[in-house]
Amino acid sequence: MAGRFVKIGGIAAAAGAGYYLYNAGGDPKLAEKKFEHDAAAASARVRGELPGREKEAKKAGEEGYEAIRSKAQELSNQAKAEADKAGQKFESYRQDAAKKFEETRQEAGKEINQAVDKFDKTVSEGAEKSKSWVGSWFGGK
Repeated sequence: MAGRFVKIGGIAAAAGAGYYLYNAGGDPKLAEKKFEHDAAAASARVRGELPGREKEAKKAGEEGYEAIRSKAQELSNQAKAEADKAGQKFESYRQDAAKKFEETRQEAGKEINQAVDKFDKTVSEGAEKSKSWVGSWFGGK
């Protein structure tokens, strides 16, 4: 019979812990503060004394603080995720720009080489013509 009470008590404790954890949105610290606040409120009601109210108010303040801390942590995590996403986009844009710059540089280099080759060819042909023209003055071919 005592074993049944232990099992039932364990199940009730697990259900209570699950209830507070669910109401706290999965944050164990906030769940603990909510439980402490409810326990202090129940204690004050049972005793019906004013000194218990001070403890209840303190626990309510702690619960409020934990709720704010939990929300701030959630917002911080969201902001960090957005910053990471923006950083990834920036890196992608940087890589695209570097790739396009390299392609443009290579193409410009090809065009410059072609222009230089054409210039050299024109200069060489001109030099040959002038060489034969000047040579004809002096009896050469």
